[in-house]
Amino acid sequence: MDTSFRILVVDDDADILSLTEGVLARNGMTVQTACSAAAAETALDSFPADLIVLDLMMEGEDGLSFCRRLRTRSNVPIIMLTALAEDVDRIVGLEVGADDYMPKPFNPRELVARIKSVLRRSRNGAPEQDPTQPTFAFGPFRLNPNEMSLIHEADRVIHLTSGEFALLAALVTHAPQVLSRDRLLDLSRGAVPNQFDRSIDSQISRLRSKIEPNPRRPDYIKTVRNLGYAFAARVTRIPV
Repeated sequence: MDTSFRILVVDDDADILSLTEGVLARNGMTVQTACSAAAAETALDSFPADLIVLDLMMEGEDGLSFCRRLRTRSNVPIIMLTALAEDVDRIVGLEVGADDYMPKPFNPRELVARIKSVLRRSRNGAPEQDPTQPTFAFGPFRLNPNEMSLIHEADRVIHLTSGEFALLAALVTHAPQVLSRDRLLDLSRGAVPNQFDRSIDSQISRLRSKIEPNPRRPDYIKTVRNLGYAFAARVTRIPV
């Protein structure tokens, strides 16, 4: 696997920035650093990062706020770093769109492994191009697996992470079947597991916030108690 990745590291701790930059550079990655969310936003204008390593607790705008804001316009993978180790912090990070989570202090070799894993999962999430693959229509949306795009009828692009798109595609293409969480993991993650495999519920919540008219009373993604989830809307396959 190619390791010439472009990584943006965002942390207000100069020692962490220096350590992380050195480790990633020695592993063949191109690294840009930023000491704040504002500096990271400026860096992204000229540095097309393949992945962002983002500290959660920073002075000024924190990592959660920046991640949430970034997710409104970008699907770039994000690994969240934090000195906090509570499950609630991990879950909140995942809910706002982080792809993975590492507590501080971290093992540098593990960070490298996590970066490769997240990027592999992100790239493997893209479907192979199939000229016969249909587009799927439901409600006011059009889902195109080949382009990994979800478009609203008002020509509005719905920004999804690769994991969110794979999860939605699994639900739509298997509608109206009830899919267990384990089955959804198999369909959306393939053979690439990670320690946050139980984040399906968080991803479902994020998807609902992006496509449901009322996420608290979902029309599309229904919870089937004790069984899993089902896509309840009528799905039309539009052949190419």
